[in-house]
Amino acid sequence: MWPREFPIPTFSYDTELQLEKGNVVYRSNMTRLTPSSKTKSDILEKVAEEIFKYKAYPTDSDFSDVAEALIKKHPCLSEPGSYNGCYGWKQRLKTKMGNYRTQLKGIGCSELLANSLKSKAPEDALPAKKVKRPKRGEANHIPDIPTGETPDKLEKERLLLLSEVMKRNNRALIKDKMAKTFSLRRHEIVEKELGVEELKVRWPALFSMDEINAEFMRITTVPLQPRFLASLDKHHSKLIDIIRNKGGTVREKTRNILRVLDQSLEVNLKRECLLKSLIVYLGEDVDKLIKEYLVVQKDQGETELERCTMAVFVIREEEDPLQPP
Repeated sequence: MWPREFPIPTFSYDTELQLEKGNVVYRSNMTRLTPSSKTKSDILEKVAEEIFKYKAYPTDSDFSDVAEALIKKHPCLSEPGSYNGCYGWKQRLKTKMGNYRTQLKGIGCSELLANSLKSKAPEDALPAKKVKRPKRGEANHIPDIPTGETPDKLEKERLLLLSEVMKRNNRALIKDKMAKTFSLRRHEIVEKELGVEELKVRWPALFSMDEINAEFMRITTVPLQPRFLASLDKHHSKLIDIIRNKGGTVREKTRNILRVLDQSLEVNLKRECLLKSLIVYLGEDVDKLIKEYLVVQKDQGETELERCTMAVFVIREEEDPLQPP
């Protein structure tokens, strides 16, 4: 994630020595340092590398954050005549980042090659058109092919996965091969923009609960389900208080749900009641998402399952909502 306060890196020894002495002079008599071309180049190079760790395509606001952090750490670099003392550094950083991206693209950085004119369709072959940037939280947007691997080797692994996914009790092997082919899959999803139906054919293992969680972890480095459930538990009491204090239709529709909540301490049941109450609180219909049936209503449930695009089916032995499904 982009840091709240950008960390300015350590520069080369001679640059750091100049800046240290320049800061002392600036604090004593407000005399600014006039850095040489070599010093400027070193500062811009190191800062551009640090920016790239977070974003390949920073926004104007991001550049402002970096320039302000630079002047805050090294006030001797502030510029006279600039409204905030760092506008010139901001413009230099923009130019440097463009040059740095070109340099990495030439070396073969996958995330940048995806936006080269050769990779775009003829109608989109403009530098600023359809730029594929990582979404918020994506730490591994388009990872490079692992060392020692080639696209052909990874394609063979993908074909092996198609047969492995049909077998039973080989979750560990599927997980290993899905992790190994992650870079190939991201190239297909981000660069080629494959549709969901085609992805289901090429990567059927991706459409299991375990692999959805694992893929989210690979892309964002955040565990999806544990993070969601932990946040749900953290805010449980406050959310329930808000729902209880709501009157009108919401109170009427959540009365039975909250009655079940008050009778149980079981954590999964508490989560279930909270999610149902939130759906009502947000003005949605619980029954459109959560379908509850008894075991004896199996045929009716299967008929409903065929008609639904997406729903959560909860099957119970008895009508007692306190019993686990």
